[in-house]
Amino acid sequence: MYEPTRPEPSRAATTYDQMLERVRYEGAYPSRERAGDAVRTVLSALGRQLTGDERVDLARSLPFEAALALTSAVPDAEQLTGWGFVKDLASRTGATPATTRWDTGAVLAAVAALAGPDLLARILQQLPDGYALLFGQAQLRQPQPAGA
Repeated sequence: MYEPTRPEPSRAATTYDQMLERVRYEGAYPSRERAGDAVRTVLSALGRQLTGDERVDLARSLPFEAALALTSAVPDAEQLTGWGFVKDLASRTGATPATTRWDTGAVLAAVAALAGPDLLARILQQLPDGYALLFGQAQLRQPQPAGA
C-alpha cells in the first residue's frame, strides 16, 4: 500500500529581510546591518535559554538565517530570569543594560509575531519570570495563597 509522504512544514512565510525590516522599525535602528547585529546577538542568547520542543518549534517558525542564530548556541545548564538574561547579554556584548534591553525588546517583538500566541505561551511557560515583558507581553503571575 502506498502512503504519500507528508510535506515538510514550510519555513516561515516571513523572509529574513522582512524580519530585519521589522526589527529595524521596532528598534528605530539607522541601518539593516544594525538590526541584523541585534537579531543575531539576541537570538543566540535566547538559544542558550530554550530547550526541547519549544526551541525546535521556534526555529521552524523563524526565517532560516534567524533559526541558525537561535540554534547556534548550546543551551545553558542554568536558566536566567528575564533581567538576568539582559544583564548577561550586556556583559557579553559590552553594551549597557539599557541598550541591551532595547535590542532585546525589538528582536523579541518580531519573534513573538512569527511564533504566534500558542508557541509564545509555551515558550514563556518554559522560561523563568521576566521574559514576557521582553517579548512585549504582560507578565501574568499565578495567584499566591494567602499568607504565602
